[in-house]
Parts: sequence; C-alpha cells; structure tokens
Amino acid sequence: MASFGNILTVFRSSFQNPWWIVNPARSKNYLNRPRLRNPVWFVKKTRTLHDEHFTQENSAFLSEVRRETVQAAAEQNQTNLLHLRTGGEDGGPVAAEWSPGLKRTGVIAKKIGQYPLWTRNGTKIRTTLLQIVENEVVKYIPPEEYRPAQEPRQRRNWRNPYGCLLVGAENGDPSLFTKEYAGLFQHTGVLPKQHLCRFLVSPEAQLPPGTALTVDHFRVGDYVDVRGKTVDRGFQGVVKRHGFKGMPKTHGVTKTHRRPGNIGAGGQKARVWPGTKMPGHMGNRWRVLRGLQVLRINRQYNVMWVRSSNIAGSTNGLVYVYDTVLPLRKHGAKRGPSGQPPFPTALSPPAPTEEAEVWHNELHDFRRLSIAFGSGD
Repeated sequence: MASFGNILTVFRSSFQNPWWIVNPARSKNYLNRPRLRNPVWFVKKTRTLHDEHFTQENSAFLSEVRRETVQAAAEQNQTNLLHLRTGGEDGGPVAAEWSPGLKRTGVIAKKIGQYPLWTRNGTKIRTTLLQIVENEVVKYIPPEEYRPAQEPRQRRNWRNPYGCLLVGAENGDPSLFTKEYAGLFQHTGVLPKQHLCRFLVSPEAQLPPGTALTVDHFRVGDYVDVRGKTVDRGFQGVVKRHGFKGMPKTHGVTKTHRRPGNIGAGGQKARVWPGTKMPGHMGNRWRVLRGLQVLRINRQYNVMWVRSSNIAGSTNGLVYVYDTVLPLRKHGAKRGPSGQPPFPTALSPPAPTEEAEVWHNELHDFRRLSIAFGSGD
C-alpha cells in the first residue's frame, strides 16, 4: 500500500505539470459567438401592421402632431447644443477640453463598397468606403446609472468610470415601430431610428440628445477601429470553413474527398479538444480591425475612405467606427496624428470656404494636374 508521502508527492507533481497546460486549447472561437442577452435598452422593435382605415385628413393631422412634437424637443436640444458650443452658464452642458486619457463616442456607418487610391509615387492602396447615415445622439446614461455587472471594461476603469452614449442611425417611419421602441425617442427631438448602438464614453465627452454626428467627427490621418459582423454562411464543411485541402480524387479514395479526416484525439485524452477545426456554423461573428487610417473624407455625402479591404460585413452592412485603442496610433501618441481631435465632436458645421473633400497629403489628388505642358518655341 502506498504511503501518504508518496500520494502527496504525486498530487503535487500533477499540479506542477497539469495536462491543461501541456495541451492547451487550440483556439477560443467559442468566445466570439453572438451573445443571447439583449442590451439594457432593448425593447420589441416592430409591430404587426393593421389597416386603420385612416382618412387623408386624419393622416395629415397625425403627421402634423408628430412633426410639432419632434420640433419642440429639437428646439430644446438646439439650445443645449448652443450652450455646449459657447460654454453657457445657465445650467446647460459645458464643453470640456480634450486630453489623451478621454474617450470619445463612435459612429454607425454603412459599408458601401471598395475603391482604390494611389499615392504620389504610384503605390496602389485598397480602401473601403464607409458612409455615416443620419447619426444622432439619442440618450446619455451617466456612470452612476450605467453599471452593468458583466462589463469588464468598467471594472478595469473603476477609478474613472465610463458613461454610455446611445446613438441611432437611419430615420424610420414611426408607424412601423412599437410604442415602447418609439418611446425611446420621445424627448430626444429626433425621429425613431432603425439602428441603435451604445458607446462607452468619458463623462466629459457626453453630448445632448439630438446632436448630429457627421464625418467631421474624424479627420484625415486619424486611426480608427472598425467593428462589424461577418457574412453569415450557415453550416459549412472544413474545406470552405477552414481552407482544408481535402483528400485525393483518385487512387482508391472513396467518399472522403472533402472530409476532415483524423482529428488526432487519441493521445493523452481520447476526446475532442476545444477549438478543433471541424464543420460548423460559418460567419455571423463580430470582428474588429484596429488601426485603420482615414485617407479621405467627403462632407457632402458623409463618406470616409479607410485603408482596408477586409472589413467584416457585406455591402450595405452596418459597422461601428470609433477611435483606435492601439497605444502608438491613438490620439496623443508619439506616432499618432498631430493636433487635438474634435472634442466631444464637430459641433459647428463646416465653413462655406472649406472644401467638400479632404485628401491625405500622401495621396495623389486626381482633381489637380500632375503634368503641365508649356508652349513650344
């Protein structure tokens, strides 16, 4: 019979070299699955349509009441926004000065396509066009009220907690939404939005409801992070999902041309290791590309050209754009863009003298002549 000392020695050695450290999981794809929990502001969005048999006069009356209600709230929001621009003293919010430790809000953009650009020396750059469509602030939740227990970023930043800014994009028809969903926009001065997103911001970067977010929120040369959801491909095999080569088509191979083959689960533990590349659901996962540079903006259509060609999502899909978190590319870093960003956002509209399009200095602007021909003798 083994002595107690030998048992204790074996017990200690098993914890010094545990099997879960010798054979770690191959990946953590299971952490990127869409969460089933809805956000705190989630309510039923659409409703069942019924034929109300409204007359033309009743429909015009309802539209007028809706317009007057929205206009009254918008006037109050314009007053708060004016106080924010001028630093009003009669109870309105006051704009704070930017510092490298502050966190601004992001925007909701639509991925509308890809377009090549060229530098002055002829190098080709692949870019993606992102259009900021009717972004407006819906609500600001201060840090005292926004304290989700499952939010790890709040626990890491407990000394300077973040608030939550709810942003909406793309105006929708109020008659298509439920009463609860339309109630989120009751005192905001904006029409109900088709898409909502929340951004963690510093308390100094709060914005009054109804504030419009345009492409001037970013500048040419800034670095941004773009978060989008990949295209949903459904259940796929290993050849399409993971790029497996497959087995030969001849030489006696029967019915195993696109199968994964041996998964090597007969070593220390006869089981399937977590993260093994196997058939399964492909796509519909959130992906973030960090440190993408803004090379060109168009103020007329609220479009920005971002240096990248693999942003997650399909054409006309929604993505979230915000300041990068990379330490060497964010605002205030040594290698980052010089100057202060518009804080908390570009409050004033652009001057009439400013150009509708702004290009990066390294790009070749095709609107300007590159070759001038003089008159010959």
